[in-house]
Amino acid sequence: MSKITAAITAVGGYVPEYVLTNKILETMVETNDEWITSRTGIKERRILKEEGKGTSFLAIKAAEDLIQKKGLDPKEIDLVIVCTATPDMKAAATAAYTATQIGAVNAFSYDLEAACSSFLYGMSTATAYIEAGRYKKVLLIGADKNSSFINYEDRATCIIFGDGAGAVLFEPNDEGLGLQDELLRSNGEGRDFLQATYGGSSYPINKDTFKEGKHYIFQDGKTVFKNAVFNMADVAEKVMKRNNLTNDDISWLAAHQANKRIIDATANRIELESDKVMMNIQRYGNTTSATLPLLLFDYESQLKKGDKIIFAAFGGGFTWGSIYLKWAYNS
Repeated sequence: MSKITAAITAVGGYVPEYVLTNKILETMVETNDEWITSRTGIKERRILKEEGKGTSFLAIKAAEDLIQKKGLDPKEIDLVIVCTATPDMKAAATAAYTATQIGAVNAFSYDLEAACSSFLYGMSTATAYIEAGRYKKVLLIGADKNSSFINYEDRATCIIFGDGAGAVLFEPNDEGLGLQDELLRSNGEGRDFLQATYGGSSYPINKDTFKEGKHYIFQDGKTVFKNAVFNMADVAEKVMKRNNLTNDDISWLAAHQANKRIIDATANRIELESDKVMMNIQRYGNTTSATLPLLLFDYESQLKKGDKIIFAAFGGGFTWGSIYLKWAYNS
């Protein structure tokens, strides 16, 4: 009997309608299109503006897209994981509400948070459940409403982040396709350089901190950039080496969409030509947990069964890692 692996069998996605362009940002903060594009590669990002709609709205939309395309009965879903750094609220899991709203009444659900590496970690988690034989259908969603903790007077952060969601379905595979290997890492010393400090248990929000805007995200851009460039490229290269993969073997690089220069550095480290690098940062910006599934959503029609994909991500915490996956179907 062949070994059971965990493969992605369907993809869905959703981004809000409102487009926040660099030109619009020029009217909000001291910046310009050339400055943003040259440093990040971002031209626009999507923003969820409707009052009262949070990350669950994005997650539900992405999941519904997958369910419709796959022709999936949501009652067959065993587990729903929502990877997010921006849950709807504290205490109540965004995943639980999402599962109920999509009709996954037989699934249990929970949130997974590892900043921009959340979806990568979620892929590992979903795979473990499938390979253990515990569950057959795991719905993994990456969703973030980053606009909920962005200060649009801070040009260091407001130019980077957008809102969006992507979803994938993991199922058992007996052809050797799906997730092949992973290298995941973290270093807690890095949390000082990228965080939304106030609003957690260490520093609850009060009226004074709220007035001072301390609930917004903070980033030491130079330090984060330096660590992201080194660590994403390092783990991607190590995963390839220990699986005896050359750049000719790799069909695609799916790297976290935080900054085009970081993506290019990762591709250069593994000597991968640009036409094998998935890229949509120019359209969405950094959607945190949603960047990797949104890449699969946008590139699904180009993916072929057996394609070898290297995933890489880096996020606050610090968290980072790389995953090697063989694509399981033709669109």
